[in-house]
Amino acid sequence: MSADNHRHSIPTLIDVPVGLEQAVWVERPLVEQGDSILAPLAWEELMCRQVGQGHPPVIHLWRHTDGMAIGLRDRRLTYATQAMEQFRQKGTSVCVRPSGGAAVPLHPGILNLSIILPNPKRNISIHRDFRFMADWISRAVDPWNTHSHVGEIEGAFCPGDYDVSIAGRKFCGIAQRRQAKAYIITAFIIVEGRGDELSAGIRRFYDLAVGEQDKGYPVVQQGTMGSLSELAQVPDVTSYTEQLKSILAEGQSIEMIKEQTLFSPQDIQQMEEYLIQRYDE
Repeated sequence: MSADNHRHSIPTLIDVPVGLEQAVWVERPLVEQGDSILAPLAWEELMCRQVGQGHPPVIHLWRHTDGMAIGLRDRRLTYATQAMEQFRQKGTSVCVRPSGGAAVPLHPGILNLSIILPNPKRNISIHRDFRFMADWISRAVDPWNTHSHVGEIEGAFCPGDYDVSIAGRKFCGIAQRRQAKAYIITAFIIVEGRGDELSAGIRRFYDLAVGEQDKGYPVVQQGTMGSLSELAQVPDVTSYTEQLKSILAEGQSIEMIKEQTLFSPQDIQQMEEYLIQRYDE
């Protein structure tokens, strides 16, 4: 079947990053409470270095039982430390992530999707790669709903120009992280759950963290976020993940590996400590 008459073959996607057709697909088991919330982010940092040294591009998917990843600007809010501690005392894991953007929840129904790409000449187009990511994520919804929109949703958490939404409610946000010779385009996709409940948790964080002198933080409003289950009747994370996979897999060479085979626990722990020292102290 040709690309012209098959909506989900990779040539129909816009601005496909070079080399992605030979990507390695890494799908991590659900990160349980008690496991390190930073482990997936530490793994991406290490993998980004490997890609910068010649490893093929990597597609990384992971989810967490109950957590929150805040942005660098969030960490600088007057009462951020106290707010993070209050969430932790109630059983929610919290971390500061190295990529851009603002606070986002972690939940079994939220799929975290990253593409790790080489950048040997330090000449990348973030807008091109954001467009690709938004297009891929949108097209994976098509079997259930073909009306995804890309553009900032005012009042949503972690707002940005490449928010992906349906009927005015955001279900996906995209950010990026750069290293010297490689970079990461990362997204959260709310597949299952209730958007208003997830928004309430993030709004609670800002209520606790913001002081009188703090400016420029997201003002999170109800009715701006939704899951794909709510907005498009996508049944579950597995169904949506399979659709993401099928879009890239047709006619391509995508290798499936287990993330545990790449780095030792000591490697991951050392990177976690580095991320804490650099971004959370």
